[in-house]
Amino acid sequence: MRDIFDNTILCKNCNKKMDHLVIKKANCKLRIVKCPTCKETIFHPGDLEKYKQFNNLKGKTYNVKLRIIGNSHAISIPKEIVSFIHKQEKIMDDMVQLHFEDMKKLSLIFGEQND
Repeated sequence: MRDIFDNTILCKNCNKKMDHLVIKKANCKLRIVKCPTCKETIFHPGDLEKYKQFNNLKGKTYNVKLRIIGNSHAISIPKEIVSFIHKQEKIMDDMVQLHFEDMKKLSLIFGEQND
């Protein structure tokens, strides 16, 4: 299916061709079109919805159990987080990076880390 953002979009204020750009907010890529003259900006509605879902999940706290499996410990990651990451990245069954950042803080990184 084609995306309307793939077409030329004219600014409603000055009738000039808008530039296609990608901006990053909280590590999320958002496609926009921006008028070079009047600076009118339009966000891609699908990207904006994904960003809102991310912000909704980001604000939540989950209490999960630490379990012993053999010689290792395991936690379960809530389904809504894994589903969101899977929709964005399509990276299930891939390796994740685990970082011991602080005395009480572990980080999981899905996909490749961009430093």
